Amino acid sequence: MTTILAAVTNYSHWSEQARLINYYRLAPDNSPRLTKKVQQNMTMQLKASVLQYCAAASASETLPIIEELVAESAAEGASFVCLPECATFLSPNRQALYDQAEDEATSPSLARLCLLAKTHQVFLSVGSLLMRDTGADKCINRGYLLNPQGKISACYDKIHMFDATVGDGRTYRESERFQRGYEPVLAQTAIGNIGLSICYDIRFPELYQGLSEAGAELLVIPSAFTAVTGAAHWHILQRARAIETGCFVLSAAQYGTHADGRQTYGHALIVAPWGEVLADAGSSDKGFVTADIDLAACSAAQKRHGTAANRQKLMPVRIIS
Repeated sequence: MTTILAAVTNYSHWSEQARLINYYRLAPDNSPRLTKKVQQNMTMQLKASVLQYCAAASASETLPIIEELVAESAAEGASFVCLPECATFLSPNRQALYDQAEDEATSPSLARLCLLAKTHQVFLSVGSLLMRDTGADKCINRGYLLNPQGKISACYDKIHMFDATVGDGRTYRESERFQRGYEPVLAQTAIGNIGLSICYDIRFPELYQGLSEAGAELLVIPSAFTAVTGAAHWHILQRARAIETGCFVLSAAQYGTHADGRQTYGHALIVAPWGEVLADAGSSDKGFVTADIDLAACSAAQKRHGTAANRQKLMPVRIIS
């Protein structure tokens, strides 16, 4: 275990083959600006799985579930496996959440997941883990992309905080618990160009447009959608992001009633660039769905609707009264 932990916390040992490549810098207004585009993988084919389960209130309870499902996915031939947001636990209150958050440099959960990716020789999208922010009273909701060597290829901090009252009797204020991220992240890997995001980010299409313009082919949107918002918007949003960008969307999902009574929607999805739902986990409390992916479909879809070539830079809105 010590060897694996050293590998994932020493950034000088990140993989050269599937390393983090960040193509954005922050403008003064905190909006992302594209600085570079990468070559797309026109002939790559792969099998991908998205997991669905109900995370317990502790990582020790949830990690065995993850290990079981990843092993089963790999046995079915998946080379890319995706976990949902808050992959290892969903905690009932702010203090419990902070108490269970881990320090990245010594995170046992991250080390265990790196070993899992290496054991099964898969790329593993760890939807998000809750990490302590040094010197702050908030956590960081951080997604990781791990490669088959058990090393970190990329990480991404959730940008958009879910502050909303959705009509399920609860008020959500993620900004009170989490320190937001600022940088969009695209990872160029051996299985394709992967754009990272987390859950509520999906409601902000400009993020995904930027990732697509940078060369993304696979968009991961790990989620813990509420049952109310999921029933209303989940499938529409997933298909819209796929269609708009011409990318495959892979959305692992939480499902069920959690320790704090929160209900999540499920329906882990894989959506093709033309908007077809390739796989839907439905209302299964533990499982996964798998689909064959041909990255040639990305450029084909983009050519068919032509938006990449025809997009115009708009002037500011003129208001007439």
